[in-house]
Formats: sequence, structure tokens, C-alpha cells
Amino acid sequence: MNYFALFIKKTLRFLLKPLSFLPAILVAAMIFNFSAADADESTIESRSVTEEIVHSINYRLEMNWTPAQQEQYVESLEFYVRKAAHFSEYCLLAVTLAIPLYVYGVRGIRLLLLTTLICAAYACTDEYHQTFSLGRSPSFRDVCIDTSGAILGVLLSHPILWFFRVTVFRPLSLERERRMREEYYDRREGRSRKR
Repeated sequence: MNYFALFIKKTLRFLLKPLSFLPAILVAAMIFNFSAADADESTIESRSVTEEIVHSINYRLEMNWTPAQQEQYVESLEFYVRKAAHFSEYCLLAVTLAIPLYVYGVRGIRLLLLTTLICAAYACTDEYHQTFSLGRSPSFRDVCIDTSGAILGVLLSHPILWFFRVTVFRPLSLERERRMREEYYDRREGRSRKR
């Protein structure tokens, strides 16, 4: 085993472990920023995203919709785009939160429950925060959508966590196994000398 490489990996783990929460903090700040926008800003932003989606579909699939048809599709899809934004924000928050919790030793069902609970609590506070924005109000449906996104995010984070376990953490577990094997052989040699 290359001890220098092992030292580098241990040092990186020690330094990066506390910083692993930084992406989750940035995503939470992004969600907070979106909730701080008043109703008019939020509507303009979601409408522009919906218009971009409709125009892209029209152009890429060569649908040849008239401007009136495009406007009708924008009107009918805007609600779903807003709810998809809620879902995807909290999905991303859960992924960025599950990784550092895993690094700090939270595993299995506890990881699923703790990440979902933190995301659901943040969704509740986020909806409350919206009450301070002009023209916006809290919605229990949005909390449910946010929590559903968080559950999917935790489930999606498992392949990422598996990758880290195999690449970053596996050499350290092999080092532990090597030490245990040496201790076993040392004890066995000690017994054979006594005989």
C-alpha cells in the first residue's frame, strides 16, 4: 500500500469533511432567494421559463404552432413548471444534504428519514418565509411537493454515495483490514514461539 497516497486521502477527507455541507447551504440560500421574490417577480420568472420551454418544443419538434397556440400552451403549462421547480429544488437540496450526512456516519433508513425531515422542515419555514413577500402566501401542497422532491433526492443520492464509498473510502477500509491481518499473524507467531 502506498502510504503517501493514503496520507493524502486521509488529509483530504479531514479537510473536506466540514466543507461537504457547503453545497447544501448554497442550495438552501438559492431556495430562500427564490422565496423572497414578490408575486409579480415570481410570475414573470416562471412565465419566461415556460415560454422558453414552449418555444423550444415548437422549434425543435417543428410543431409550427401559431403565436396564439403558443400562448395557450404557456398558460396551461405555467402551473406545472412552477411545481416542477419546487420539486427539483428540494430534490437537489436532499442530494446535497444526504452526502455530508453520509460522510458524518448517517446510513441506511436513518439517512432517508433525517434528510427528508430536514428538507420538510425547511420547506415549512420556506412557505412561512413567503408570507413576508408581497402577494405570496403559504401552501401545504407546496410543502408536500417539496417533501416528495426531497425523498426522490435521497433515493438518487445512493448511487453517488456508493461511488464515494468505493473510490474514496475503500482504500481506508483496506488499510484497516491489513492492520487487523498483521495483528492476527503477530498473535499467531507469539503463540507458536511459546510452544
